Amino acid sequence: MDSIRVWIVEDDHDWLRGLVAYINKEPDMEVVWTASKAEDARQALHEGIQQSSPADVVLMDIMLDGRPEGVLLAEEASVSTGAKVIMLTSMEEKELIFRSFQAGAIDYQIKSDFESLPDAIRSAYRSQSPINAAVAERMREEFRRLKQLEREFEIKKLGDLITPSELQLLDLIDQGYTQPQIADKLVVSIRTVKNHVNHILKKLNLSGSREAANKAKEMGLFHKKNDEDSTI
Repeated sequence: MDSIRVWIVEDDHDWLRGLVAYINKEPDMEVVWTASKAEDARQALHEGIQQSSPADVVLMDIMLDGRPEGVLLAEEASVSTGAKVIMLTSMEEKELIFRSFQAGAIDYQIKSDFESLPDAIRSAYRSQSPINAAVAERMREEFRRLKQLEREFEIKKLGDLITPSELQLLDLIDQGYTQPQIADKLVVSIRTVKNHVNHILKKLNLSGSREAANKAKEMGLFHKKNDEDSTI
């Protein structure tokens, strides 16, 4: 069986030497290339180092020269080489770790737990790396945030489509008023009510007035209208 080819990008020279020696003791893996500076790693990627020394797994220090350069390099390494990227960090900095996952990393390891690195490399090589609990929670937070943004966008989109008079009409429909009752309440003809309803349904691409009223209610537009009315 071929050895798992490993790259290491780490700015602590002593730790880099020790890590190379530790990983090379494993019978199924070999460190084939290292870099201690972000600019050296970036230049090597641009010059095609992956052609002469291809990697299966990249160990990438998050903090290089005191900056989170490893986050940017993780994406470049992943795209350029197709290798699996494991981030190395001295502490659990959730935001940086999450950004690393966004950049393409599939795992991260605390440096003090270096004894687990060989198994982490094997798991990454087999694409079986587990998602860390802290990262999973951060991802869930991000998904919730994106879902909320999506909902706010939909609410604004619907609010921009519906005029105040149309919203009043939908509110009455939601309250159970029939079209003749709405015509009487608003002192307009039944034909005007029907035209308004058809116009709303065409705007929202819906088939029924009750469905349109439910959608407006779901989006909280009636509550928003009442809040605005109460300030008048």
